[in-house]
Amino acid sequence: MEKIQHKMVAVNGLNMHIAELGQGPLILFLHGFPELWYSWRHQILYFAAHGYRAVAPDLRGYGDTTGAPLNDRTKFTTLHLVGDLIELLNSIAPDEDKVFVVGHDWGALIAWDLCLFRPDKVKALVNLSVPFFPRNPAMNIVEMFRALYGDDHYICRFQEPGDIEAEFSPLGVERVMKKFLTNRTPGPIYFPKGEGFGDPDAPIVLPSWLSEEDVDYYVSKFEKSGFTGGVNFYRALDLNWELTAPWAGAKVTIPTKFILGDLDLTYHITGMKEYVHNGAFQKDVPLLQEVIVIEGAAHFVNQEKPEEINKHIYNFIQKF
Repeated sequence: MEKIQHKMVAVNGLNMHIAELGQGPLILFLHGFPELWYSWRHQILYFAAHGYRAVAPDLRGYGDTTGAPLNDRTKFTTLHLVGDLIELLNSIAPDEDKVFVVGHDWGALIAWDLCLFRPDKVKALVNLSVPFFPRNPAMNIVEMFRALYGDDHYICRFQEPGDIEAEFSPLGVERVMKKFLTNRTPGPIYFPKGEGFGDPDAPIVLPSWLSEEDVDYYVSKFEKSGFTGGVNFYRALDLNWELTAPWAGAKVTIPTKFILGDLDLTYHITGMKEYVHNGAFQKDVPLLQEVIVIEGAAHFVNQEKPEEINKHIYNFIQKF
């Protein structure tokens, strides 16, 4: 891990922190919630050793990336997030027309939009956990989840500024991180008002793929930054729906591989398995070459099954 290099890059008024290692074609790794560049630690080392330049930023509002106005959710739209990546690439790889992109969770959502908005910048895409969500002209994603699961669903609870942060505060950052990262319930996450993460005294056993040292790194960063930056991605979902109207019906025309665990909560969203496997996903992403479902893996699949994920990514991008 000490081989990984860290630098700050000026991006759209932010000081964006990136972790990188290696030389060769650039692979941009995009993390999800509540994560950091650190989520890709295994992938950075692997791909640097296999002839690639692996770059993983802390996204807007996360970790050591500073400058985003945390009290303004309107500065966390997908246009801002994709814009940050374009400016980052222009800065760190000005001579590279196209790069490989690998996204997980929110990173996958951003990667889908990057491919929609700027297909000229992406050579090939590997997305984990979150498939493409075609824009529903009648209902935004927050309304969809409220209709499916009610007001206690985590995406709905994340909408009110300061609300979920107040729920998390008495639990402490360490417990919140451990609860998220060790969650293996394939169903939806609920946060009933005032109940936080359930029993605050119940012991949390870390899985073999997540060490106390790993947790400590996340905790050290989220204790400084708080969770608001990451939660703001959810608070801008309604704005995203409005702003992405010009891309209604647009298809992702980038060669793509999609991977998720069979215990991933996203895989168990109502209607998701049918969408992924019965042809609709392929219509929206016509160059989708493969869908991989990893047995016994939950949401944080790149950390839980790094060797398997690394080989899947490597075997795919080697084609290009």
